[in-house]
This record gives sequence, C-alpha cells and structure tokens, in this order.
Amino acid sequence: QVQLVESGGGSVQAGGSLKLSCVTSGYSYSSYCLAWFRQTPGHEREGVAAIFTGGSSYYDNSVKGRFTISLDNAKTTVYLQMNDLKPEDSATYYCAATRVCSLNRAGMSYWGRGTLVTVSS
Repeated sequence: QVQLVESGGGSVQAGGSLKLSCVTSGYSYSSYCLAWFRQTPGHEREGVAAIFTGGSSYYDNSVKGRFTISLDNAKTTVYLQMNDLKPEDSATYYCAATRVCSLNRAGMSYWGRGTLVTVSS
C-alpha cells in the first residue's frame, strides 16, 4: 500500500521560508516521479514542482527561482524548499506520486492528505 505523508506546513510572513517534507512508502517501482501540488478553496489543484528519481525536475512558472524540489538519498522523501513566500502561495500543499513526471494532477496515481501553508502580508 502506497502512503505519502506530508509535514512542514505552517504560518509565515511574506518573504519568509518554509520547507515541506513528504515521506513515501510502499512504492514498488524503481523509478518514479514525486510532485507537489497546491490547492485553495474553490480552486483546482495545481502543480507546483515535480522531480523524477533520475534527477530531472520541473517547476511551475509562478515558483521558479523561489522553490526548490529535492529528494533524499534513499529517494523516499521529497522536499519542497520555499523561499521568498508570498501571500498568494497560501494553500494546502499535497504530495503526489506517479510513474511519468508532469505537473498535471490527472497524471498522479497517489496522493497525501496535505499540509497547510499560510503566508501573511
């Protein structure tokens, strides 16, 4: 059974930083993609960043230069370092896993339950 558990959300002022973590287990493929999405009430879930176990990474234009996605050496934990946070970054952030990397939520196979990030101005 695949499980993804996010942590690291919280409240921060604009310009601040947070680092999200997602611990994965039960994924049997040797190569796969882990991604971060975010969602606010009344809006669709949108892709933020994704990383393939081979090393390629992808970012939404809204976070390029501010967010960094990374994997631990065991490739079971994915991180999202978020710097220079803006109020519009406030959302519930979800971790997702799939075989083929993309920022398309329809392509994701497994989801975590999310962690809330609130950025105040």
